[in-house]
Amino acid sequence: MRLVIFGATGGTGRGLVEQALEQGHWVTALARNPSALQDHHERFSVIQGDVLDPARVEAAVAGQDAVLIALGTRNVPKTTVLSDGTRNILAAMQSQGVRRLVCETNNGLGDSREQAGFFFLHIFVPLVFKHVFADKEIQEQLIRQSDRDWIIVRPTRLTDGPRTGVYRTGQQLKISPVSARISRVDVAEFMLTQLVDDTYLRQCPTISY
Repeated sequence: MRLVIFGATGGTGRGLVEQALEQGHWVTALARNPSALQDHHERFSVIQGDVLDPARVEAAVAGQDAVLIALGTRNVPKTTVLSDGTRNILAAMQSQGVRRLVCETNNGLGDSREQAGFFFLHIFVPLVFKHVFADKEIQEQLIRQSDRDWIIVRPTRLTDGPRTGVYRTGQQLKISPVSARISRVDVAEFMLTQLVDDTYLRQCPTISY
């Protein structure tokens, strides 16, 4: 498949690039700083640009079979990078006729709020991730309202641990709010499986150990 990855310089994004190439896919990444991506693979190309630039986003999406979003942002006041960027991606997908979308967000959003636990939702998020979570809520809403073939993947606490290939997924996953975690590379592995698996089509599965 021909894949475009938004957020390829982040932890999950790098895992997506590496594993997609291992699986034989052709991979394109949109990056503000292409030098941050050093993989000189014959099936890997980087387009310099910003997800907030509709023209560059459309150039990246053109000719692709699927889109993977692993965007991140700093917790600055009133951030709209994730929602505005996703809005541009969805518009480009519509224009270019690309249907499959797999997006990484967070456990604790939408109908997974109860899984995250009281401390995380009512203390940690308001103090640390208030603006990012608000932007991710809008990001998810935009995707859910679209007519694309989407899957939203909601990881629990992300780690830089190894790829295990052993994890649990589901919309009503029973997890411990204190100990639940998942490595970024395992999230990447699961996201890639969703390119051809319709089990969670137009759903928002949680992923955790």
